[in-house]
Amino acid sequence: MKKIADVGVFGGSGFYKFLDNIEEVKIDTPYGEPSDALLVGKIGDKKVAFMPRHKRDHSIPPHKINYRANVWAMKEAGCKCVISPCAAGSLQKDVKPGDFVICDQFVDWTDGRIATFIDGPKVIHPSSADPYCPELRALAIKTGKELGLKLHETGTVVVVNGPRFSTKSESKFFTSQGWEVINMTAYPEAYLVREMDMCPLNISLITDYDAGLVGDVPPVSHSEVIKMFDNNLDSLKKLLFTMIENLDIDNMKCKCHEVSKVSGV
Repeated sequence: MKKIADVGVFGGSGFYKFLDNIEEVKIDTPYGEPSDALLVGKIGDKKVAFMPRHKRDHSIPPHKINYRANVWAMKEAGCKCVISPCAAGSLQKDVKPGDFVICDQFVDWTDGRIATFIDGPKVIHPSSADPYCPELRALAIKTGKELGLKLHETGTVVVVNGPRFSTKSESKFFTSQGWEVINMTAYPEAYLVREMDMCPLNISLITDYDAGLVGDVPPVSHSEVIKMFDNNLDSLKKLLFTMIENLDIDNMKCKCHEVSKVSGV
C-alpha cells in the first residue's frame, strides 16, 4: 500500500471528529476489522490519519477494541508517529479535571486483551522501560506550556479493563501507589505502536476524580466525563494541531523506529 499518512491520531470518548476535508480510507488487516476507517487530512505539510478507537458512534467498549487491527492500520498507512489522546480519571488531588498529563509510564491492570504482535515463530522481547517517545513527549510539553495549558510533564497511567469504573477500594489502592491517571484504553495501544516501530505518545485529558478520591468528591459518571471532555476538546485539538505543525518528522533522533531490530535475544 502506498504511504497515505505521516502521523496517526486515535480519538477516545467524546473525540470522534478531528479534521475537515478528509479522505476516508478503509484498510484490511491480518487481525480483523479496525474500529473505523482512517480519516485522512492535512495539518501544515503533514498528512494525518485519524481513527476514533470506539468507532464514530461509540459502539465499541474499551475491552472489545481490536487494538492490533487499529495499530496495524496506522502502520500500513505509513505513519511514523501515533498520538493517543484519551479521557482519563485522576488518582491524585493535585491532578485536577481539565488538566493534561503527558504520561511517561503505564501500569497494565487489564485482563484478557491480546497485547502483542509477536505470535512466533520469530520471537523478540521489546523493552517497555520507557514506553513513550521522548521526543514526542518533549514536544507535547513545550507546546502545552506555550499554549498556557495546565499540564503535568510526567505521570503513570494505570489501565483497567472497563467498561465499569473502579470501586472505592480499588481507587484507594491505585492512589496509594502514587499513580496519577486511570484509563481504559492506554494499554495495549501504545505498546503495540512501539512494537511496530512507530513513536507512541499518550496525552491524558483529566475529566474526573476516580471513585471520588474515596469520598472527597462525587464518584465519576460517564455523562460527567463526556461533559468535561467536551469543555476541553478545543484545547486538546489546538495542542494536537500545533504539535503536528511543528513536528520535524524526518529528523527525529529517538530510537522508536529501531525497537524490533534491537529486541531479539
